[in-house]
Amino acid sequence: MSKKIIFMGTPIFAVPILKSLHLNGYPITVVYTQPPKRSYRGQKMNKSAIQEISENLNINFRCPQKLKNNYQEHEFLKKTDADLSIVVAYGQIIPKEFLNLTKKGFFNIHASILPRWRGAAPIQRSIMNLDEEIGISIMKMNEDLDSGPLSNIYKIKLDKKLNAMQVSEKLSLLAADKILDNVKNILDGKSKFIDQDHSIATYAKKISKSEGQINWNDDALMIIGKINGLYPFPGAFFNFNGERYKILRAEIGHGTGKNGEVISDGLEIGCGDNKSIKVLEIQREGKKVQKIHEFLPGSLIKKGSIIHYV
Repeated sequence: MSKKIIFMGTPIFAVPILKSLHLNGYPITVVYTQPPKRSYRGQKMNKSAIQEISENLNINFRCPQKLKNNYQEHEFLKKTDADLSIVVAYGQIIPKEFLNLTKKGFFNIHASILPRWRGAAPIQRSIMNLDEEIGISIMKMNEDLDSGPLSNIYKIKLDKKLNAMQVSEKLSLLAADKILDNVKNILDGKSKFIDQDHSIATYAKKISKSEGQINWNDDALMIIGKINGLYPFPGAFFNFNGERYKILRAEIGHGTGKNGEVISDGLEIGCGDNKSIKVLEIQREGKKVQKIHEFLPGSLIKKGSIIHYV
């Protein structure tokens, strides 16, 4: 008798993992994903990336507003009599009473080297913290956040030139490859799970928009980490003459100057460690993204300007 797998995920990060399981013959009984949401502008309803790929692959999917106290979904999952569930950035906490509804359990692919960076924003926090390594962890879920026992951790070097979107793509493809052997071993009863060392756990809290403001007293590498870690959303920004400017890409500069001082005609800005960053892509509030050579003509931000941190 063929095995039954439940998949729970929402963002594009989860798409290669679902496709990998489906295309390699693992039967996905049902997919759970977050309901469509209205766009920030207009009234268009946007489906999740997982809903769209489920429709394309003709996989049955469900989009409940919540699982907590949801008797209907509890009974539906119970009746599937599934062997296991794979959870990848689903966007809801799985209630305790759901976790025993499959024969083998619920298993989470988390984008960090657990127990480091439990929580909502592990990739962003790793980049902003200038970590040397990042990875994915395969964990058996329990009722506490990202604290279940681990079977495997796969690590890669964290390239300081990559932004959160690029790192996410690399980790997603890594997970799509590694999940196949992990699911096989779980189904065959060969996986071993080891408890996490909870004493060294760190937490990756959800990113707030206000965190994006650049403090020019910080070291240049920390500012680059913020720019890369918060790309594409909410973005790292500064205010100048009452307008907000988002920096999408930057590199370490060659000059020195006061903190927040524009020290060159190429928008090189002084930082707190007597170094600088050179802006490569920027977006003025309400305008399109521009390369720095497109932005500079006509810009009021000139050499000698001071960008204050408020």
